[in-house]
Amino acid sequence: MADRDHPLRRLGLVEDGFRSLPDRYLGADAGFDATYQIRLCDLGHTWEVRCTSHGARVRKGATRRDPDVTLTTDAATWLRLRRGKVSGIEAFQQRLLVVRGNLDFAIAFEGMFRLPGGRPPLLQIHDVPVGRHKISTLTMGSGPDLLLLHGLGGTRASFFETAAELSRHYRVHAPDLPGFGYSSKPTLGAYNARWFAEIMLGLMDELGIGSARVVGNSMGGRVAIEVGLRAPQRVHSLGLLCPAVAWVKRGLHPIVRLLRPEFGLLPHAFSRSMVASQFWSIFYNRDVIDPAVADLMVDEFRRIYQSAGARFAFLASARNIYLEAPFGGSGFYPRLAQLKPPAMFIWGSHDRLVPPAFGRHVSRWLPAARQITIPCCGHVPQVECPEETDRALLEFFADVELSGAQGQRRAA
Repeated sequence: MADRDHPLRRLGLVEDGFRSLPDRYLGADAGFDATYQIRLCDLGHTWEVRCTSHGARVRKGATRRDPDVTLTTDAATWLRLRRGKVSGIEAFQQRLLVVRGNLDFAIAFEGMFRLPGGRPPLLQIHDVPVGRHKISTLTMGSGPDLLLLHGLGGTRASFFETAAELSRHYRVHAPDLPGFGYSSKPTLGAYNARWFAEIMLGLMDELGIGSARVVGNSMGGRVAIEVGLRAPQRVHSLGLLCPAVAWVKRGLHPIVRLLRPEFGLLPHAFSRSMVASQFWSIFYNRDVIDPAVADLMVDEFRRIYQSAGARFAFLASARNIYLEAPFGGSGFYPRLAQLKPPAMFIWGSHDRLVPPAFGRHVSRWLPAARQITIPCCGHVPQVECPEETDRALLEFFADVELSGAQGQRRAA
């Protein structure tokens, strides 16, 4: 066994890394207080790291304090994270890092510490002020800007795998939409496509983004379309993953109108079994979803839904999606015909929420759009079929760039 692979050598390197954490700490927002328990199973050791707005404190072994997050991995992976060879999202994606507890705190951990040589972390989560709102945003990678917008009831976590892959080519920004995840949850928010789009454009302003590729899933796809309609000069291209287009047949229309989002302000909760059932229903091939990750997502939804603001946002957003008029002067499809940025629609062959049959309406109103259907796929293709989804997005963006370059040469 080489000396660098010897368990005692690895333990020494790991301990050096933990000892250096306080000096490498970048700080946290006022009021932040999170306790991390880090277990390196192959070494048989545990460390506790408490991060506050005042500093980071490290001790070997576990205390009686209940951790907000438990991270379980091996020494080799932990050292790769320490050296910036792999991001936490990539380690999580490759099932080299097991997370229990607050997922957002877990992903934020590595962004709190400088890498060796004073290098910035591979990713950071930061609260971006947009008007009266705080938009919690994950940023990673370098290159042209790309925005990832999640769906109803979800968070940016649904895009972790895509963020890791696309960050090899782009500077990726994955916000929690207002009302969801760890962003502000205003009870006076409109929670319709226009309101979300205006805040996302404000986020782009605050991040110094002139134009971006915008990818959205489900409700996030509808928001992406609205951003393209309202500010086409700021959207390079659109990747729309099972977007929440307007329903043509809406048999429950009168009932949904009566379901006021203000009911969300009253204390209530969904049972874990109900949330789990809804979670699994959006996928076609359950075998490709890691049950441990599914449990984490279900717990994350239930924790966030304890907030009255989150309940209001969820019910208001769902109501607005369902009640959007498909036709008429301000209907969705006539407006879709005015969309200028190049767009690609990706449908799941077995999506029960937004079936691929909606593609015929897109073909009628936006015939120039590219459309593909991923076989054996449900409503969240970036989770269920990440390789096919990421490959389609990268090829589409490359084609748009090539087409734009050819157009510039002809104009010259």
